[in-house]
Amino acid sequence: MIAKVFTDLIVWQKAHEFVLSVYRLTRGFPKEELYGVTSQLRRAAVSIPANIAEGFRKAGVNDRARFLTIAQGSIEECRYYLILVRDLEYAATDEQSRLLEEVSKLTHAFRRSLMDV
Repeated sequence: MIAKVFTDLIVWQKAHEFVLSVYRLTRGFPKEELYGVTSQLRRAAVSIPANIAEGFRKAGVNDRARFLTIAQGSIEECRYYLILVRDLEYAATDEQSRLLEEVSKLTHAFRRSLMDV
């Protein structure tokens, strides 16, 4: 099936699922972290599907790939924040880490498929 809109992309759907999971996770963080790790993790998480969406309508393959590369950078940023959250003992992050790994693999595969065209 050819995607007509970015919401048709499985990679975007999984990335959006990750964002929702991050928002649920961060609701329980200490209030003093509102402008710290809560904000940073949410911002980085939202950046993943946002960049996938933004790149979807770009005309050139290189432009589309660039936005996926930005999404991959945000994935790595989230990976660190999940480690920090776990190490600070704010929450267990197993579910989010699993989802993020899936998003990472899908993003990498999607970018690779664009470049092989």
